[in-house]
Amino acid sequence: MKIIFCDSVINPRAVEPDYEAERKAALAVGLEPVLISFEELTMRNVHQALRYVPVVGKEERAIYRGWMLTPALYEVLYKGLLTRNIRLINDPTEYKHCHYLPESYALIEGYTPESVWMEVKEDFGVYEVLPLVKQFGDSPLIVKDYVKSEKHFWETACFIPSASDEAKVKEVVAAFLALRESELNEGLVFRKFEKLTFLTQHSQSDMPLTLEYRLIFANKTLIAVLDYWEEGDYGTLEPPVADFLPIAAQIQSHFFTMDIAQKEDGSWIIMELGDGQVAGLPDHADKEAVYRKLKEVF
Repeated sequence: MKIIFCDSVINPRAVEPDYEAERKAALAVGLEPVLISFEELTMRNVHQALRYVPVVGKEERAIYRGWMLTPALYEVLYKGLLTRNIRLINDPTEYKHCHYLPESYALIEGYTPESVWMEVKEDFGVYEVLPLVKQFGDSPLIVKDYVKSEKHFWETACFIPSASDEAKVKEVVAAFLALRESELNEGLVFRKFEKLTFLTQHSQSDMPLTLEYRLIFANKTLIAVLDYWEEGDYGTLEPPVADFLPIAAQIQSHFFTMDIAQKEDGSWIIMELGDGQVAGLPDHADKEAVYRKLKEVF
């Protein structure tokens, strides 16, 4: 099985440095790293983007491990690789299912913070969000797009202390949109803020870090349980992963992540899902162990 990595901007024959450790891990367990150009892909220059990807005789499965792609761009990559007889582990529909929160929300509703969303069009005005968030009453909220938040700008572009404070809602949404600009993924998502077990303050942004774990599933099999944050003392606590296995079995993806967190009252919730191909592995993760499990299940 091939692992599709993004190349280095400086050297197209070398892997993007952030993925060098993963490339070595893939090689160590007998998987084949292949490079593509992320820059050429974003410009829809598919032939140039895949110039170092071989054409194989018999169809092979592959996993993309690189920067986040919009569903439309992922489809470009997926179809381009098919011309070389290489099929990514998730098709475009499966990719979008875990990449965009609104796509999978129905399957995790009741186990994840209450959420609402809206598309952002060219003539969008921040006042348009007010009717949407009214249903949250005085509850605090988090704002993000369909994929990402600006959590490192916690006070100014992420956290809304009260959904009923219209001025603050508009201020935070405007700041969030200004930061995301052309990188905005489809629209806005508002999530009810849940009080989670405190872990530590982020050393650079002062964002509150909470007790969270990243679960990685491949072929409906749990292959890794990782501390989500690089900072903070997780101690010896073991999260109740068995409680989330029935939910994971319903997720329409062959390779995905599920981030779970402990609330202050001791209960556990799902924070979000992600396509496993673009979800990050913490620096402290045993990458070789993860790739060995990927090889086993696929």
